[in-house]
Formats: sequence, C-alpha cells, structure tokens
Amino acid sequence: MDEGDATLASLEALRALGVQLSVDDFGTGYSSLAYLKRFPVDWLKVDQSFVDGLGTDAEDTAIVTAVISLAHALDLHVVAEGVETADQLANLRTLGCDIGQGTLFSAPMPASELRAFLRGRRVAPRPLPNLSSNPAL
Repeated sequence: MDEGDATLASLEALRALGVQLSVDDFGTGYSSLAYLKRFPVDWLKVDQSFVDGLGTDAEDTAIVTAVISLAHALDLHVVAEGVETADQLANLRTLGCDIGQGTLFSAPMPASELRAFLRGRRVAPRPLPNLSSNPAL
C-alpha cells in the first residue's frame, strides 16, 4: 500500500478484467477508510474478531452494524468472517449483511474437496449444521 499509484493501476486493471475486489479483515490492521475512497473495491469483509461478539458485546455489535451500514452507503457488499453460530447468522441477517463465511456453513477443507462440495457431491466427511431445524433461519 506504500506504492498507492501503482497499486491503484493494478487494481483498476484487474477490475477491468471483471475481477471483484475485497478489503479483507476490515476494521483491523492496515485496512482504512481511505482505501474505500481511493481503491476500486466491491466488498468489505468484516473481521471475525468483531463477529465473535455480535449480539453479546455492545461494542462489537456497534462496529458490525456500522461497517454494514457504511458499506451499503458506499454501494459495497459485505461478507462477515467467522460465522460460527446460528445466533450470529440471525443477527447478521437482521443487520442486512450480504454473505457470511465460517464453520457454521462448513469446516475448512482442501481445494480438492471444495470443488466436489460446490458441485453438490460433498466428499468431506465433516457434518454440516442442520439449519432446517432452527426456525430463526
């Protein structure tokens, strides 16, 4: 990010090819509001450290709420990282989060298993949560 002009040119070239761009772990580390203004991004990924406390920690809930509102105001999509519970998913849905990722949906898996999983022929011997039994989902 120290080479802002070169980075911007590279990102714009990728976007011209149809690649969508994300700011990962938004709200931590090197992510900055200035990046949202300067770089052509499509998605914000809310860091798991904030999703962990969603619905139980007032500050985490306020941060997730603000990030989702900010992203949507800037016409960006939002991914919540580290969704592990049905309560987190319900809160994210209420807040209007676009996509969630985490162990609630599937445990991490190698690329070879992921391809089969996405084709509908799950080969991973990992059980997925039974979402149909929860009326809140």
